[in-house]
Amino acid sequence: MILGAGESGIGAAALAQHLGYTIWVSDGGSIKPKYREKLQAWGIAFEESNHNLEQILQADLVVKSPGIPGHVPVMQAIINKGIEVVSEIEFAYRHCPGKIVAITGSNGKTTTSLLTHHILKNAGFSVTLAGNVGNSFAMALATQPTDYYVLEVSSFQLDDIVYFKPHIAILTNITPDHLDRYNYQVDEYAAAKLRICENQDSNDFFIWNCDDALSKKYLSQTKNKAQAYALSINTALQEGAWLNDKEQITIKIKTQEAMKINELALQGKHNTYNGMASGLASKLLGIRKETIRESLAGFESIEHRLEPVLSIYGIQYINDSKATNVNSTWYALDSMPDDIIWIAGGVDKGNDYSELFELVQEKVKAIVCLGVDNSKLHNEFDDKVEMVVDAANMDEAVRMAHKLATKGNSVLLSPACASFDLFENYEDRGRQFKQAVRQL
Repeated sequence: MILGAGESGIGAAALAQHLGYTIWVSDGGSIKPKYREKLQAWGIAFEESNHNLEQILQADLVVKSPGIPGHVPVMQAIINKGIEVVSEIEFAYRHCPGKIVAITGSNGKTTTSLLTHHILKNAGFSVTLAGNVGNSFAMALATQPTDYYVLEVSSFQLDDIVYFKPHIAILTNITPDHLDRYNYQVDEYAAAKLRICENQDSNDFFIWNCDDALSKKYLSQTKNKAQAYALSINTALQEGAWLNDKEQITIKIKTQEAMKINELALQGKHNTYNGMASGLASKLLGIRKETIRESLAGFESIEHRLEPVLSIYGIQYINDSKATNVNSTWYALDSMPDDIIWIAGGVDKGNDYSELFELVQEKVKAIVCLGVDNSKLHNEFDDKVEMVVDAANMDEAVRMAHKLATKGNSVLLSPACASFDLFENYEDRGRQFKQAVRQL
């Protein structure tokens, strides 16, 4: 039984069919045409805009899409019946013969996943990028089996694991995010993130950011059997990855000779951490230091993450649509010069904007609020920025920002919120921003 027919549900269906299971797919909403067509082409039975409990409760195993919380009625009925419920990454893991490098964290996990995959591919590894970036893990396993899988995994996906055990697990950081899903409790959210290492043993590796206060706090309360390596840009370490006094990344693993990295293609403090994590993971897999250096120096920037769009009349337009939480936006504002026109807003996930106050007062010239309900942004920032205005859609937001900006300013789309009020997803939001900028 597959609950939810989005990217992960369709992937689970493909893998289940590949393995010879009898499959039933149920989605409480309407299924996107591209996914419906796949189910029809594969001859897989499904229902949409409904959950037939009588049919669902006949299942031996339920694979639940990550977007479905455990408290909804259909899930409660399944749990009360005693049917096993797993996430799509758990289902795929049970049938995966390859080694897994899994990356989670509030911020930086996409970049770190892409960098790690880039290095492994350049090193000649048989490797697939999957999870929250690229195909779902299950779809990748069904259609392009390889020796290694680099997976970006979310807390939602980790909620329903049982045996999932990556050979290398990376926790980029923990900052309050998705708190609406976790009863507005950071403890519950952090516990979900740390499930990435709960099944690891002494043959596995765990990479984490020791500069991150919440990671340090919650890891001290966690029993971790893996070999742990830390990252820091503030402190020289005995092992792991750190910035030395020459601003070089140094990577040191036990008795191996330390390697140094002078050049990263992606600039900014957050990308230093991402480069450290991917470089250290690659070194643990035995990849030559020359390959690691060349890969990190030659990597092209990611769409929707501090992506330069155009310079118009001396005004820089930056697409950071992937910044769906406050901490991501903090990194974006911190990495930019002063006089920013900041386009923000969307679906608030329990955001605490206080960590932005100092940066906003120092660097932001005006705020353009882009959301169905902008009242919280106004409450938080009206007294900190001279100009805070509302826009009904992306075209209007970009035109307003353009009028407020002068030569030497930057217009930054870094919403700090989810996109689902006005856009299909953060990619759609970013593409609309770029299109509106090009039309100026």
